[in-house]
Amino acid sequence: MKPTILPLIILSTVLAMTNSAKAELKVGDKAPEVTGITETGQQLNLADVYSKQTYTLVYFFPKADTPGCTAQGCSLRDAYEKLTKEGVAVIGVSLDQVGAQKAFKEKYHFPFTLMADPDRTVIDAFGVTVKDVPTFGKFAKREAFLIRDGKIVWADYSAKTTEQADDVLKVIAEQKG
Repeated sequence: MKPTILPLIILSTVLAMTNSAKAELKVGDKAPEVTGITETGQQLNLADVYSKQTYTLVYFFPKADTPGCTAQGCSLRDAYEKLTKEGVAVIGVSLDQVGAQKAFKEKYHFPFTLMADPDRTVIDAFGVTVKDVPTFGKFAKREAFLIRDGKIVWADYSAKTTEQADDVLKVIAEQKG
């Protein structure tokens, strides 16, 4: 086994075993109307976003500029035109600081907002699990919530990385009938 693979296996195992549990939001629940900080350092009230868009996708990821989080963000970036045609505003959230979110967004040319949530305001409001990995720090679990008219219409508690956009578009198509 290559020496670089072993730390990743250990990290994955620890992530699976350690967490701080929260009450997860479910389909039909009112979406949290919470204010967070964007990658530009500006405040953003999610209630304002909900009221301006048909749908809002709030997705949570463990850490900016890591392989899975990059794949997830790129999935949404590559389908962004389709998502916006469906009236979807996309907002990514992690425990990272503003500078890390800004660099991540710029590096991968994400056309959507990233929120820096090191104090867990948004993460806790959505009930997203935070895993505490010894020596590596804390990471939000990969989850996604699709919101319409201020209510959760779809929740993905183990969001996929490369298929995130496809999953959202599929849900929207199903809702149209």
